[in-house]
Amino acid sequence: MIARFSIILMAITISLAARPQLTLAAGAMDGVRTQESEYEACLTLTRREPEKAFESALAWRDSGGGFPARHCVALALVAMKKYDHAALTLEELAEDMQGAGSELLVPVLTQAANVWLLADEYDRANAVATTGLEIDPENINLLVDRSRILAKVGDYKGAFDDLDLALKLDPARSDALTFRAAAWRHLGDNARALEDVELALSLEPDLPDALIERGILYEAADKRDLARKDWLRVLDLATNTAAGDEARRHLESLDVNKDK
Repeated sequence: MIARFSIILMAITISLAARPQLTLAAGAMDGVRTQESEYEACLTLTRREPEKAFESALAWRDSGGGFPARHCVALALVAMKKYDHAALTLEELAEDMQGAGSELLVPVLTQAANVWLLADEYDRANAVATTGLEIDPENINLLVDRSRILAKVGDYKGAFDDLDLALKLDPARSDALTFRAAAWRHLGDNARALEDVELALSLEPDLPDALIERGILYEAADKRDLARKDWLRVLDLATNTAAGDEARRHLESLDVNKDK
């Protein structure tokens, strides 16, 4: 699989500037401030005590909180790792946003796709991501996200195609370069993979995913000392993360195989 495609949930927040458009009539400034304050409080509670945030968001939703309240319900479910329920909640929210003509439709579809990915429901994730791209075909974030989904089911050519388009739209996306490097590797072209990952690291020298990927390529080229250096750097940068865990796995494998 492509090296540790990060699950990006769009920072579990809706743009502050756009929030008033979710439920409030233009000009209701006191209501806007109240709605924003309520949403911020809900997000804060979601990060600290997701179960309480879920109950609070439900009460807010039932008292007329509208789209922001429903979004916070979904985020609380994500924090509680109830991914199936969260993804369905986001899909229902997206459907109603579409009916309301909300400009936040595609971001919510993007979140739903990512949560289905967390739930290991790859067909659902792909379907939702594809729906979003039918609405906004040049959405770079969603192209990168769909590539992660395709990689999960071993469709590296499909993943490559999405990443290639994303990089045509924004050649300086270091994450897309890293993921395309992994796709190149799985498609059997390690030379181009190394070109992509080196470019990613020239743009973002401490990008853990890129360091992991370059380490994999170094190991494949029998440059084990360089691979070790990259993976140790990941531990320095992100030891208590999924990237750190992956770096440890590679280092352990390297030690096991060092005499082979």
